[in-house]
Amino acid sequence: MSLEHPTSRNLLDGPAPVLLPATHPDTAARAALAAGAEVRDVVRHEPASSYLWALLAEEALAPAGGGASDPVAAYAYARTGYHRGLDALRRAGWRGQGPVPVDHVPNQGVLRAVLALSEAAAAIGEAPEAERCAQLLLDSGTTPAEVAALR
Repeated sequence: MSLEHPTSRNLLDGPAPVLLPATHPDTAARAALAAGAEVRDVVRHEPASSYLWALLAEEALAPAGGGASDPVAAYAYARTGYHRGLDALRRAGWRGQGPVPVDHVPNQGVLRAVLALSEAAAAIGEAPEAERCAQLLLDSGTTPAEVAALR
């Protein structure tokens, strides 16, 4: 008989949801932005923040003021955020599958980076990667629309 606390395991025999810690670099990045700092300044201090890389990618895809988009730059920014986020998820116990709840604020940066990578990949004609990233969101228990709503 297992003495495990019922909330410490997934009762549906799947992986438990992965929750990035409150100490994740995205938390400090969000605080700096809320205090009025610019994304490009904050990323120099918090380069492990997927949230910041996602913001840079989103801006390159849809520049404020209607300027020309730069999908190549967006792809590079998003890929950086994606890799930083996957590293953080793995450190938090993720093994390449299972839920990554979108309503958990520290998870939102990596999910936004995945969505931005999907969009940037599509914009440069890299359809298989765009599809893989969209599928990763679905496999993580969210949808591209739910993640896009965070913007």
